Amino acid sequence: MRHFFEMETEQLYRLYRDSAGVATDTRSIGRDQIFFALKGANFNGNSFAAEAIRQGAAWVVIDEPAYQGDRTILVDDSLKALQLLATFHRKQLNIPVLAITGTNGKTTTKELIAAVLSKKYNAHYTRGNLNNHIGVPLTILSAPEGTGLLIIEMGANHRGEIKALCDIALPGFGLITNIGTAHIEGFGSFEGVIKTKTELYAHLKSTNGVVIFNDKDQLLASKVAEFRITAVPYSAPEGIPLALEEVQAGLNLTINMEYRGEKRKIETGLFGKYNFWNVKAAIATGLYFGVSPDEIARAISSYAPSNNRSQVKITLNNTLICDSYNANPSSMTSAIRSFSELKEPRKMVILGDMLELGDTSEEEHSRIISLLHSSGIENIILTGQKFTEAAGDEGIKTFADAKSLAGYLRANPVKGYAILIKGSRGIGLEKIYDLL
Repeated sequence: MRHFFEMETEQLYRLYRDSAGVATDTRSIGRDQIFFALKGANFNGNSFAAEAIRQGAAWVVIDEPAYQGDRTILVDDSLKALQLLATFHRKQLNIPVLAITGTNGKTTTKELIAAVLSKKYNAHYTRGNLNNHIGVPLTILSAPEGTGLLIIEMGANHRGEIKALCDIALPGFGLITNIGTAHIEGFGSFEGVIKTKTELYAHLKSTNGVVIFNDKDQLLASKVAEFRITAVPYSAPEGIPLALEEVQAGLNLTINMEYRGEKRKIETGLFGKYNFWNVKAAIATGLYFGVSPDEIARAISSYAPSNNRSQVKITLNNTLICDSYNANPSSMTSAIRSFSELKEPRKMVILGDMLELGDTSEEEHSRIISLLHSSGIENIILTGQKFTEAAGDEGIKTFADAKSLAGYLRANPVKGYAILIKGSRGIGLEKIYDLL
């Protein structure tokens, strides 16, 4: 048994270097990994220490003396030990680290940028949605030998979280996709959202880092000027104009690109005009990091969205636009507007509640219903308590939850429609895909 405390991170790092990596879940632990016993609202990882050893863990990091045993390392705080280890490892890596945050589109933007930068670098990036105080250190510590560039997605629900993640990952480059109204409940106000997201700018200012930003976004442009930070605009990432325009070409976004006098047509696998800025972020970032325009175009064209983010799925009965991983007022508005412009003969919208809006929830759900009324879309289904209350007796089909909606769809099959499906992940609208 070893005792380890915060000042001895270097000692733990030597064990990490001799291990097969780190794990926080005994259900997926690999042999010779170091298991960190973390705590949550409904679990205590310390209680799985012996199980981790049985499954082949090299060491187990615990923070409760009662669970000491063979190959345990006792620390004051297992999570803090994990974060300190990640930061120590980050400092050993002499490679670019790009942090990405924002209200909407950060995961899609991260995926697109990873696809683009992988054309030149051995890029390692956040998998799925591991973008919090646990996911960021795990991403850093899972970077394989030979990694040439790190792309770290950063999410936040409360003030100070982006700063904390920057202190762990120490990015030298950063990108905020946009700043909108999401998770207001945790931030207190829109000003709280702005302050939290721009903690990335504050970090980069203090470390002489570089911001890549949407110079057409007035809020972001004003914050770049306010921080007086080294900044690379989307519209001229190498000091040379980058011209992009959307092409109306069906469900998937198509973009015409002109750069250095050459024109290219990029057909993406993404639905919605709102993804234009995510694609532009990837193109600008790629150009800034020296990826050729041809390679950038190939990477974006071949990118296939996943995780229910702007995915187009063709079923035997309908065409689904699956965007049910997340929802907030700004992303919901953009999706509805893009969908309403589609030249499809039969359209349907299935929306789920937008969660974590705090005191603004009633107003924002009512505003979305007003937008639906003005959109010209006649077939509307709303799911969740918030939308049900906001709809009142307006004649819109409403369901308390995804389970009751599923029952309705089984009894009333839908065929021959283009269907936009969007809502917060907690509503679980992905459960109805197979019924459509």
